[in-house]
Amino acid sequence: MNYNEAISFLYNQTPQFEKIGAAAYKPGLDTTRRLDDAFGNPHTKYKTIHIAGTNGKGSTAHTLAAILQSAGYRTGLYTSPHLVSFRERMRVNGIMITEDEVVDFLDRYNSLRFDGKPSFFELTTIMAFDFFARHNVEVAVIETGLGGRLDSTNIITPALSIITNISKDHTAQLGETLPEIASEKAGIIKPGVPVVLGGIADNLKYVFEAKAKECGSPIYFSDIIRNKLQYRLIDKEVKPLLEYKNTPFGTLRSDLTGDYQPENMATVMTAATVLNGSGIEIADEAVSTGMEHTCELTGLTGRWSIIPGKPSIVIDTGHNLGGWQVLSHQISGIKDIIIGFVKDKDVTSILSLLPRDHRYYFTAPSIPRGLPAAELAAMAAKAGLTGEIHENVGDAIEAASRAAGNEPHIFLGGSNYLVGEALDYLQSADRKQVK
Repeated sequence: MNYNEAISFLYNQTPQFEKIGAAAYKPGLDTTRRLDDAFGNPHTKYKTIHIAGTNGKGSTAHTLAAILQSAGYRTGLYTSPHLVSFRERMRVNGIMITEDEVVDFLDRYNSLRFDGKPSFFELTTIMAFDFFARHNVEVAVIETGLGGRLDSTNIITPALSIITNISKDHTAQLGETLPEIASEKAGIIKPGVPVVLGGIADNLKYVFEAKAKECGSPIYFSDIIRNKLQYRLIDKEVKPLLEYKNTPFGTLRSDLTGDYQPENMATVMTAATVLNGSGIEIADEAVSTGMEHTCELTGLTGRWSIIPGKPSIVIDTGHNLGGWQVLSHQISGIKDIIIGFVKDKDVTSILSLLPRDHRYYFTAPSIPRGLPAAELAAMAAKAGLTGEIHENVGDAIEAASRAAGNEPHIFLGGSNYLVGEALDYLQSADRKQVK
């Protein structure tokens, strides 16, 4: 098969949660383990760092990968979902898997005549593990797809587990209450493996403490570093950076500038400190370089990313209630807002957080799970929000750009898939790349 045929096979022959939702969710590790066996257990050939959580997984994973790469380690990075290209999901030292390597893996998979029907994510996970082994990575940063305990990635025994935070998302799969969701995320904690906890609410810490005690795993809370941090936004006109002081690594700067990033960076700093004591040595200079150049080193985008232009477009994948609890404050100074969601999110609660006096452009990601723009507009009206309906994100971008006048920015966010379609549209329209 060629690359287009390979991608078609992945999207159409394997159930994909991103496209169809709960019908594709396949809890349990048996199929993943059997696939891993069939490919020679590639995940055992390098050290791993495992990251779960409701929000912040992607920023944490990319920043930590950039730091490890800056420290001289050949570093793998596995994240999901992708925004524009499937190949974004797996990288070695920031370089995406090639089209030929995707084809080669699926050719080898098909030749196995595997006895089972793996989901999209199960097959993609083993593709990533195999890709890392073939490229002789030393450390791979692995982000869970959904949950933790029954997530396909949970066949690994990492050098470090990280759980970023807990809020309500994917309740149909993970549980209706925060303690239930926390218990699922805590499932990545392994016997004797240290675990770093990010912004975990005090009333949920007992869930992780109990699991860590059961596993004999040292537990570290990022609150210790977070409570000492001082930070400020600098270089607004050239390259926005968040500068951090009072860190274990001296003064640091990060190119991830969203209001939610100090919590993530405290988690990253805590992880780097723990890794330094467990055989993965990271110099202060590597932490500094990795944090300041995360987007450049790993290809991360969609986290308060700025696409230059008149007006510029600020893009963020605030895809659930927890993300919008922070984003709703940060967008307060931006008058033109493009939003679109998928059907299985708590959209009503998100809309209740948004400022009432802004201009809204309601659209939808073009996937089966996409919430139709007209339905979103009707829900928004009940929350006191008014605006225009646009059937695709390109039309919404053009309308918002025209209406913005002399305003410096417009904002676009909501579903990861909407952000991906926006980036694809903007690149095809020859706008400048994300900085």
